[in-house]
Amino acid sequence: MPSPSAADFAAAAHAAIDRVSKEQAEGVAAAAELIVAALAADGVVQAFGTGHSEALAMEIAGRAGGLVPTNRIALRDVVLRGGRPVEILEGPELERGTESAALLWELTAPHPADVFVLASNSGVNGCVVELAHLAKRHGHPLIVITSAEHTARVEPKHPSGLRLRDLADVVLDNGAPYGDAVLPMAGGARACGISSITAALLAQQIVAEVIRRIEQTGGVPPVYLSANIPGGDEHNRALEARYVGRIRRAS
Repeated sequence: MPSPSAADFAAAAHAAIDRVSKEQAEGVAAAAELIVAALAADGVVQAFGTGHSEALAMEIAGRAGGLVPTNRIALRDVVLRGGRPVEILEGPELERGTESAALLWELTAPHPADVFVLASNSGVNGCVVELAHLAKRHGHPLIVITSAEHTARVEPKHPSGLRLRDLADVVLDNGAPYGDAVLPMAGGARACGISSITAALLAQQIVAEVIRRIEQTGGVPPVYLSANIPGGDEHNRALEARYVGRIRRAS
């Protein structure tokens, strides 16, 4: 068996992008509808992921070309803003347990109109599932991005026995295989994870659909300009002023 190559991964990524784009189109449209409704009601998008799925939250919240009314929740908020000792960030326990979710909820203080986008490739870790429970308990719409194949093959870590997908209003499959990696190696293992690429694709497709819907009704989508172009900072600050205290960019 030949060793994995850059060209092999490019081919696998292209295939995954094409497959996810086609298979998840209906779900992307449904997610966009939930977000448009939330923004119209003065809500913001609350985005959260742990581990490499934090990249999904970064893709949604606070980036050039993205929606302004977005907030990134991060596990390290429990230290930076919640007063917990930095040592709790070491190891996987914070992600796998449920205890931190209540503090994250308290620190976030969601508006009743907010919509949640939660990402987890496995979809079973305690923190993200507990945050999903809290979102649904408080009546928030919930969009989930996960791997359908992986989550079906692993045991839930939340005491309820539920997976993230079980709580969602809209579930988007990132198309990643069990274990995430896509390229076979000579020894039988696999290399090169794909979920970050397909999750970013889904995030940007959702943003595109939200913008299309707002423009079709004559609205002006609240979209970030790059801070590294003339006028970008001024443009962004003017739009962010509407959401002072509700969106954070430094966590």
